[in-house]
Amino acid sequence: MSDIDVAIGIDADCVAGWLGSYGGEDSPADLSRGISAGKEGIPRLVQLFEDENVDTSWYIPGHTIETFRDEVEAVAAGGHEIGIHGYSHENPTDLNREQEDTIIEASIDLIKDVTGERPAGHRASWWEYSENTPELVEKHDFLYDSSLMETQFEPTWMRKGDSWKKIEYDQSPETWMEPYQYGEETDVVEIPISWYRDDIPPMLFVKQPNYHAGYKDPAMLYEQYYKRQFDFLYNRRKAGVYTLTIHPDLHGLPHMIPHLEEFIQYVKGHENVEIKTLEEIAHKFKDDPSAYESKGEYV
Repeated sequence: MSDIDVAIGIDADCVAGWLGSYGGEDSPADLSRGISAGKEGIPRLVQLFEDENVDTSWYIPGHTIETFRDEVEAVAAGGHEIGIHGYSHENPTDLNREQEDTIIEASIDLIKDVTGERPAGHRASWWEYSENTPELVEKHDFLYDSSLMETQFEPTWMRKGDSWKKIEYDQSPETWMEPYQYGEETDVVEIPISWYRDDIPPMLFVKQPNYHAGYKDPAMLYEQYYKRQFDFLYNRRKAGVYTLTIHPDLHGLPHMIPHLEEFIQYVKGHENVEIKTLEEIAHKFKDDPSAYESKGEYV
């Protein structure tokens, strides 16, 4: 059994990302980039994973499923896991409970229509939780969630009911001088992700709401971020889960394909490391919560 499991998660935002997150909802040019991600980026990644013989986990907004049905069916036909990721990549913190619940139910149905099975995984769009998200994830009986960053390399149990006091500068400090309060653990597995193992922040060119150039050198990204974090896990922690999050919007671009191929081959070159889906990782953790505990000197 492997000591380290690597999971490649693909958030197939495509047009939905521009509608809900990247400020491009009024730009035909930006929306066309989302179309390219669906029509070209998804098939390129599916082919790459077939070439490398790896199973991956895809989190696909409902909008992407309905807009690029053939491409999404190819993801399923390739044996990859598909989990939910909102409908139009809307921010859950801007939704009321009924809206969020409706989107989750519709997303489940859309994925069932493609795969014939209920999705095991939930990944919140924007990687944001509303005050209702944990209860809704539990209500809809997801095996796992992968939206939070409390740990770097080890699954935990999703909690509901966490609370904290925000600073209110017009009030006496005694009213907000309180520690963070942990809520109740659920039986939903929480598999951590990281903005530092995500391609959007350094690499996506956006004009609105804040201009961001998005022209980082992908070789630097892999050498200085992705590989160094894997090396820390492998050499110092010696056990755990490594989640990488990519998007067909970026890693489906021609200049990115060789870097991802090289990284997959780099990971495969290490003993006691396997590339798995997040669903497989969640089952492994649920069967043995100590499976990913550190075996080295670092947590």
